[in-house]
Amino acid sequence: MTMDTTWAMQELDGFLTLAELQPYAGFMGAAKGNRGRLEEIVASAQVVEQILDRVLPNWRTEVPDSRNKSVNRWCQHIEAAQRARTALRRQDEIRERLGDNAPQLDAARLHPWIWEGARSLWQSGHYREAVHAACVKLNAETQNKVDRRDISETDLFNQAFSVDPAQPGKPRLRVLPDDGSKTFSSVHRGVRCFAEGCYAAIRNPVAHTKGDLTEDQALEQLAALSVLARWVDTATLER
Repeated sequence: MTMDTTWAMQELDGFLTLAELQPYAGFMGAAKGNRGRLEEIVASAQVVEQILDRVLPNWRTEVPDSRNKSVNRWCQHIEAAQRARTALRRQDEIRERLGDNAPQLDAARLHPWIWEGARSLWQSGHYREAVHAACVKLNAETQNKVDRRDISETDLFNQAFSVDPAQPGKPRLRVLPDDGSKTFSSVHRGVRCFAEGCYAAIRNPVAHTKGDLTEDQALEQLAALSVLARWVDTATLER
């Protein structure tokens, strides 16, 4: 589901109110205290950090933390929350003014197998590893559905979506009912070719070559894997 922007902004506002910096009475140094009690700020930060991970995925590295020790331990959180609040409040205006009002792809709305596999690594900015984890998750879920551990990846999908009749120990996945038509054959051939492409051109490079992916590149690859995951998940199992 998409983020509840109103709720997120309320949470950010609540945190910023609690974490508001105030000078220590009679103290002339750079250090400052907070308006709220520590336990209140900590509790609020638990939720706010999850909002920041969604709105500003790289906030832990892009927002400086240099003032955390010299001024206040929450300085990085405060600046990140201010940035996130502005991003949420003006997101529609920014897209319109910059000429990019195209539909937005929400990674959390991809097929659950893909996002569940990728989420933790994605939220820490490890996009390449997130894509690889999604490939592993999709392979495992497909093995589970056809109850086979003896084959994997390309061989697994080729056999699972084969148009040949099911055999003992070799069940098939049917995207469409087998009515003997060319459409049935072409669709299942297409799924097999698509799966082979995903594992040859997405899984293999992220597993065996160096270099990171940009966020956009990784999201596109997760979207491709999501298409394949949905075919597997909704296919009828034929034994």
